[in-house]
Amino acid sequence: MWGSRKSTSVSGGTTLISPETVIVGDVHFCGNLDVEGLVQGNVIAQPGKDALVRVVGKGRVEGDIRVPCIVINGAVQGNVYSSKHLELASKSRVQGNVYYTLVEMVAGSEVNGSLTHLTEAGAIAETPVAGVEKAGPADESAPKIDLALKVD
Repeated sequence: MWGSRKSTSVSGGTTLISPETVIVGDVHFCGNLDVEGLVQGNVIAQPGKDALVRVVGKGRVEGDIRVPCIVINGAVQGNVYSSKHLELASKSRVQGNVYYTLVEMVAGSEVNGSLTHLTEAGAIAETPVAGVEKAGPADESAPKIDLALKVD
């Protein structure tokens, strides 16, 4: 994934939130968004448009991310919703629930919350994880698994 040198981008312009920048409020965008600073609010892709967000280095998002393609190698304190592709790199730290269609996790990545698979139609389906039990009462209709996961 990270060593493959594949290009991860979508068509359109690129917006950079630089390391010393703090954005307070929601960010609505299309194209590419690179977060190296801090966003205190939600990051939301414009509906029907290609969008990719990268939270890199010491970049942080304190809010939800709702973007089709997401690459995280920084910190997110909030829920993550990816309708296409999610990459969790070795320094990624997610404090919240993750909803994904396709996910790649590298050794060292960390998710403190539930992982929930989205089916192609956008419905939530349960994702089995070996050795992890569901929290709460045994309700088979519950579509998520609560867990703290660190890939080593």
